[in-house]
Amino acid sequence: MSASGEPSLSLSVQQVLSLAVRGAVPALHHFTEMWYWVFLWCLFSLLVVHGTMGLLMFITLQQHRHGRLITLLLLSVGLLSSLSGALITSAAVAGVYRVAGKDMAPLEALVFGMGQTALTVLISLSRFLATL
Repeated sequence: MSASGEPSLSLSVQQVLSLAVRGAVPALHHFTEMWYWVFLWCLFSLLVVHGTMGLLMFITLQQHRHGRLITLLLLSVGLLSSLSGALITSAAVAGVYRVAGKDMAPLEALVFGMGQTALTVLISLSRFLATL
């Protein structure tokens, strides 16, 4: 509980990365907490995937005349579209948990966040192969 009498929310990035929740019962109770934890895990995993692919594109397109510009453009468009999808799906997951009256364990937030990234990669690859 905070000084104002309201329950304190676990919204620290350090808490999310360490999977540590304040309180006696390690669970996420509020919609904001659930959404934030799922979104941050999705954000971190998306940054790893896009960072790796960006580095690969940068190395591959190094000899191209406009390779650096193409890399930055594709990275920004890909990351922004993935993040907007992550915002919506994280809110949907948190909303379902909240409406069901269930608490979310920190490990569940990790699974949902990383799962969103895995599904994004799988869907992207399946669309890419269809264009060949």
